[in-house]
Amino acid sequence: MVKGKVVQFRRGRKTITEKHFLIAIDGTDTREAAEKFVGKEVVWKSPAGREIKGKVSGAHGNKGVIRAIFERGLPGQAVTTEVEVK
Repeated sequence: MVKGKVVQFRRGRKTITEKHFLIAIDGTDTREAAEKFVGKEVVWKSPAGREIKGKVSGAHGNKGVIRAIFERGLPGQAVTTEVEVK
């Protein structure tokens, strides 16, 4: 299990994809290292104790950030909070 941090929604210039998030993983700083996490499960825990699960879909950029697609969208307050990559 590895800790990560929700960086931002996956977005374009004028659109935001609600279920797609960018996650920075601790200790991962290259695209090759990020691609090893593809297919793994991601879990975000709310302050109330609820869990929202997702799946890593691919690397984003060259600095070790990954894309994750969640089963239901995370709230806006989830940005800058921690997630677990299993």
